[in-house]
Amino acid sequence: MADISKCPPLTRSSVQAAHNLIRSNIHLTPVLTCQTLTDIASTPQSPEALKGTEYEGKEPARPKINLFFKCENLQKIGAFKARGAFHALARLTDEDLERGVVTHSSGNHAQALALAARTRGVKAHIVMPTISTPSKIAGTKSYGADVIFSGSTSTEREAVVADVIARTGAILVPPYDHPDIILGQGTMALELETQVEDLIAKNPELGARQRVVNGAKERNGDVRHKQALHAVIAPCGGGGMLSGIATALEGTGITVFGAEPEFEGADDAVRGLVAGKRVESVKTLTIADGLRTPVGEIPWTIISDKKKVRGVYSVSEEQIKAAMKLVMERMKVFVEPSAVVGLAVVLYDEGFRRLVEEESGEEGWNIGVIFSGGNTTLEAIAKLFEASEEKKERAEGVRGRDGERVAENVAG
Repeated sequence: MADISKCPPLTRSSVQAAHNLIRSNIHLTPVLTCQTLTDIASTPQSPEALKGTEYEGKEPARPKINLFFKCENLQKIGAFKARGAFHALARLTDEDLERGVVTHSSGNHAQALALAARTRGVKAHIVMPTISTPSKIAGTKSYGADVIFSGSTSTEREAVVADVIARTGAILVPPYDHPDIILGQGTMALELETQVEDLIAKNPELGARQRVVNGAKERNGDVRHKQALHAVIAPCGGGGMLSGIATALEGTGITVFGAEPEFEGADDAVRGLVAGKRVESVKTLTIADGLRTPVGEIPWTIISDKKKVRGVYSVSEEQIKAAMKLVMERMKVFVEPSAVVGLAVVLYDEGFRRLVEEESGEEGWNIGVIFSGGNTTLEAIAKLFEASEEKKERAEGVRGRDGERVAENVAG
């Protein structure tokens, strides 16, 4: 990678510069709304859903939430990772590129780097865990990359990467732990901010009342602008995307949150924030396979700063599946499990929902939810939900504002 000491600072202006650099290589992914999911998010959870939690027997939260979905599942290679990969290669010299590039990834960064390398005419070596989703392996190979398999932990992956570098001299392009990756991923937040402003300007009924905040300093002096987004929530694995979003939105008044799966210790950011130190190793088989890695050192410096990331929340496997089911059935949008972890927090984490209720007041919050990717298969989805059939009766209907059955509220 480019020498970290020579990288641009992790600032909003650097994200804007990164966006200008990669704009021609990425899609401007759409921002969608869904009244049904907005209604569900604004509906109190059922008593059954709160059983076994610290909120059992208490009045459920009644937040007012308007949802705006940034569809990075429609990005090139089917995930946000294309942003960081293209930016990382754009920052390398021609001499560096002649050596080829190498990385380790469970799938989305693998495909992203393979595509970026092919676009630039560069050889790519991709180390992938043997348990990676078959469609992601096939996608990576389809871009002409040399795929080498490894164990599932970050330590095992990195050992194979070291062998590749020793053998080929390739330049490492890490999946998340580098400023160039972070800045590239943060570009989605710039788009989301503007897209939501435009949507609400055209259709005011889509969002809560806009509030006026201090704007950036422009030629004619200090200005003030209407802030459409109140918060953004994004999945957190290695933390490149979450830290990039926080960097892009710093100083805007928009609050940033992270979301993780809790299965088998996948919630390393949550645990690290409680302990006051980064968790360095994670070994989990959560269904959110893109979030199986620990937060990187550089992303951690941002995620652990409460002025940049307000908090990180975790959800169960059943809650992730419930959110995924809603997105596919109600929005007709194809997503992978990792992509809906943020939505699962909004719908099912009572602590998050109470925070929104307390801080938003009568106006409510406009919340941007990142759909990080859509790289899965119908076969994988079928297996995922086959395993949940025996728990079907645990799901209870909750009623929307019109009294109709609108969703399934999952305990856990």
